[in-house]
Amino acid sequence: MLGKRSAQRSLFEPLMLPHRVPEGSFYGRMGKVSDVLFRDEELAEMYCPDNGRPSLPPSLMSGVMLLQFYDNVGDEEAVQRLQFDLRWKVALGLPLDFAGFDPSSMTIFRDRLRQFGKERYAFDRMVEVGREAGLLPPKVQVLIDSTHMLGAGATEGTYTLVRHGIRKLLRAMGYHLPQHRKKLGSKLECYLESGYKPKLDWSDPSARKEHLQELVADAHSVLELALEHTEDEEVRGSGWMLSKILGDDISFDEKGQAEIGQGVAEDRIVSVTDPTMRHGHKSSSQRFDGDKSHVVEEPLTEMLLNVMVGPGNEHDGKKLSPAIDGVEQHYSMKVDRATGDGAYGTGDNRAEFDERGIDLISPLAESYGRLGKSHFQIDLENQEVTCPEGCTTSKWSWVKDQKKRKVRRFQFPELACLNCPRHKECVGERKKSRTVMLHYHESHLIAARQRQKTEEFQVVYHIRAKVERKIAEMVNHGMRQARYIGRVKKELQALWTGAAVNLKRLFKLIQGDFCRLRGALDSLFARKSRPMRLPAVSLLTRSGQTMPFFRRARLI
Repeated sequence: MLGKRSAQRSLFEPLMLPHRVPEGSFYGRMGKVSDVLFRDEELAEMYCPDNGRPSLPPSLMSGVMLLQFYDNVGDEEAVQRLQFDLRWKVALGLPLDFAGFDPSSMTIFRDRLRQFGKERYAFDRMVEVGREAGLLPPKVQVLIDSTHMLGAGATEGTYTLVRHGIRKLLRAMGYHLPQHRKKLGSKLECYLESGYKPKLDWSDPSARKEHLQELVADAHSVLELALEHTEDEEVRGSGWMLSKILGDDISFDEKGQAEIGQGVAEDRIVSVTDPTMRHGHKSSSQRFDGDKSHVVEEPLTEMLLNVMVGPGNEHDGKKLSPAIDGVEQHYSMKVDRATGDGAYGTGDNRAEFDERGIDLISPLAESYGRLGKSHFQIDLENQEVTCPEGCTTSKWSWVKDQKKRKVRRFQFPELACLNCPRHKECVGERKKSRTVMLHYHESHLIAARQRQKTEEFQVVYHIRAKVERKIAEMVNHGMRQARYIGRVKKELQALWTGAAVNLKRLFKLIQGDFCRLRGALDSLFARKSRPMRLPAVSLLTRSGQTMPFFRRARLI
């Protein structure tokens, strides 16, 4: 049952007693609006209305979570600060003798938020308060960038991945229970031991290869056992993961012997503990294991409008459209300009945003060490391409790009390329002539290349540095390291970290005018809780006649 914070004040509250917490600090400012910052009624749907023991007030739990991510502490440390840290008591308006609660209540509250789709509750509330206070206009320009989030699971090698995959599948089938464990042979029973690792000379290649044959054979044996439990969802998930590990990491030679596959599969699993972790690259030399956080910021107020978490190996450009859609759908805002680095300025994104009427400011990446496409003059009307040395070709053929779309590939004459003084710089040593493949949306790329040479582009693109500073601020509050397993939980962490950063920004924007902030919070709550009359709906009866009816709904 929903528990609510009492409006009865206590003589032991820090706000009633002299204290040393500065009024201008984040904690002091939060304390001035703690009674209206979050509302119990807004999360009432997460609790039974008339049965059970009263819960911890969700407004209190929301405030504790916000401070937890602001200070970057765990559940146990958060409860201890709630009991002993005067700054937290001031921020939450709690009495000095507040007894606290068990740290597991934090886990339960997060699970409730996810169960009822309220992961964005605090983040959305801060953005809506900014709009209610008149800080955010209905039409905005945004900045977008990404940063890596290190996974909480252990990164594992192929041998460990297969062993742990076997163990997880056996446990999913229930073989860890004593009555079922006896049915397993000793060959597979050893995998149920958490610290199992075979004793062999790992420096000996032949010993490793022999062990790999046994490991793959045991994995196939366990997968055959799993065929008898296909109705169990957990077994299907664990079986799929083990099959994917074998497919990504293991190959077979001409004799049918298993060996470690060369190269890295595109979507390779790197951890059984957290299967959502992926190998990612922020640059050619910087690799990480985890996910990517994508941040959308409004440059004038420097408030965050969206935070998303995606796979670490996914190209940044794929998250541009969903990130902008999130801003427009959640807050009924219209985005008329989006600025991001070269990763977001793909031809597909430019074509899509041109249709949507959104101005995409993003430079096109140039190739280093050889002449890139930007050095060539492309005439789409006459279907000609001219190289920097003045050689023009109109010879082309149809090819397919990565999305199986037909595009033109122009071929320069071999003789002209071989006699060109810039042959090595343009073609290289292994090829005789240069080819130039056009993009499916090449016209948008040509326009972008011309635009980024203008002074106007440089001035507009220069403000992108603001989102990098905002990401650094979020990293300072703990967003670099994931606290939880699973991408949904990681996004919750990123969203609540963003909510804390937005609240800090709101305090700065109002410049001490807490009456304005309280008024925006009260107005937002009144608007959401106001009864709403829905329009008439016509129902078709069995006789074929329409019957109007009305319904009143209360938005909480």
